[in-house]
Order: sequence, then C-alpha cells, then structure tokens
Amino acid sequence: MTATEVINDERSELLAEFGLDGQNKASMGRVLATGNIEAATERADGTMEATIRIREDSVSWDPAILVLPHGGDLELTVINDDKNTHSCLLPSNGDQKFLWLLNHSRGQAKLTLDGPGYYWYSSPGGNDEGRGLTAAIVVKGEVPPEARLDRPDQPRP
Repeated sequence: MTATEVINDERSELLAEFGLDGQNKASMGRVLATGNIEAATERADGTMEATIRIREDSVSWDPAILVLPHGGDLELTVINDDKNTHSCLLPSNGDQKFLWLLNHSRGQAKLTLDGPGYYWYSSPGGNDEGRGLTAAIVVKGEVPPEARLDRPDQPRP
C-alpha cells in the first residue's frame, strides 16, 4: 500500500466517524480536499489523461484533487455514476468547457491548462456546489520567464 493510499484510507475512516462522508449526514456531501487525490497519466506525446467521476449518492468528485505534473493538454473523461443529473464546468485556457451529465452517463473534454496553479471545477446547477460538487486540478511546475513579474527573486522552500 502506498503512502497516498494510507492517508486516503485514514482520512476516509475519520470522515465516516464524524459523519461527513455522505450526503444528508452532518454535512451536505463532502467538503473540498476530503476525497481522493490522484495524478493524471502522461502519454508519450506529452498529453495527459485522467478520469473523474461522481459516485452514486455521494455528491462529490472522485478524485477531489487531480494533479498534473506540468502544464499542457489534458483529455478528461467525466463519469456520472449518480442517479441524478449533474453538470461539469471545467477550466481551460481561453474558454471554459461545459458537460451536461445525465444520470449514469459519461462525457469527455479536452482542456489546456498551460500555467502552474490551482484550477477549480464544479457542477454549477441545482446547488451541487453547495452540497460538495467542487474540486480542483493542480498543475505543478514553474511560471515561464516571460510571465514572471519584474521583482527580486523570492525565497523558495
């Protein structure tokens, strides 16, 4: 078992103990960063790919945090395993992508996220965001020199 799996298992057990692991318990769905964390897979051509899903009756994204090793193109498969209809509003350079997800359906989106940072996505309809359908894509890497501010070097960890 990897360290990530151990952390996710411990976190899942703690969420269950507090009643935060499902819809209509102590919380309406899960809060951000309490679900799984996964990394996208990189193909030989540099394109990354990943799958995210809405699990049945959880009103949460799985994984809640998707990590990209660097900026670039991402082919994302989005699966709605829930009995309810949801949507997915995704970030992408220059234009957001929107998928309408009927119950037990899947969709695909091609995203371009070329700068490092946190990119948030959600299901903006029917108070899904308020119930927990908000998650993040984290793009690792450094800002290219041409995009940096003209200021002194900052301390790095």
